[in-house]
Amino acid sequence: MAPAVIAPRILCIGIPVRDLTFRVEAVPARGSKANSSHLAEICGGNALNAAVAMARLGGRIVFAGPMGDARETSSDFILAQMAQEGIDTAHIVRMPGLTTPVSAIMIEPSGERTLTIYRDPGLWRVKLPDADDLLADCRAVLIESRCGPFCIDLCTEARRRGISVVVAVDRAMSLQDGLLTAASHLLFASEQVQKTAGVADDGEALKRLARLTPAFLAATRGPDGTIWLDEGGALEETPAFAVEAVDTLGAGDVFHGAFALGIAEGKGVREALRFAAAAAALKCTRHGGGLAAPQRIEVEELLRGEA
Repeated sequence: MAPAVIAPRILCIGIPVRDLTFRVEAVPARGSKANSSHLAEICGGNALNAAVAMARLGGRIVFAGPMGDARETSSDFILAQMAQEGIDTAHIVRMPGLTTPVSAIMIEPSGERTLTIYRDPGLWRVKLPDADDLLADCRAVLIESRCGPFCIDLCTEARRRGISVVVAVDRAMSLQDGLLTAASHLLFASEQVQKTAGVADDGEALKRLARLTPAFLAATRGPDGTIWLDEGGALEETPAFAVEAVDTLGAGDVFHGAFALGIAEGKGVREALRFAAAAAALKCTRHGGGLAAPQRIEVEELLRGEA
């Protein structure tokens, strides 16, 4: 009998968010009102959405990062959702007197979303648990780029131990950001890579950043697929899967999570990107933000159908 395959353990570092999502015909004009056809209360945040995706795709996920006061209802709601997904929350740090982030999100029929979010600035003062506890038996680390200030040392230690560090870039980065060199893989969106590099072209932006970091570099472009640099510095493209999108909220996060899981499973970047594209495409076909992430069997069926 063949030995059982042990799912890779992946550490996610981020700041969970309580999302209130509203479906609207159009984002209301400034100073006006608009009725919503549907309301959903879900948990979100870049790393948390990625964690949910990885758990559904077969990873063993542990989450670390700050949350609000232990007496706060938003925290309880999010933790209950994470428990349902089988995510280990033992390393989440509760911050006395602080508020867990909350966002309000409007989703149009095209799937496009507009949002506003409140993050308590005190959350960035968090001190994560010891690296030996967090990195034990880890095959990969996925981190929201905004969390760099409180986990650069952890990412550096992970790389020293030969653990992949996948950075989900959620905003333009400073060219002096320590994550540029602490990461093994940097996943941007088109707008973010251009703003970070100061170049109005995805490919040229990736090439400029390649002079600053040894990390694998890629930029996602929604339905236009993903552009990335191979080991020789040449530009490659991974196409997106053609689907009818109804909700793009969390799609990039699902992509990041699926890619990180693929890397942890030993896939090459080309295969991991294709796996991630399939997972993100399926997520876009259903409402629910990151909680609409697909199961492994769905992704594998889509990949087989496109082979």
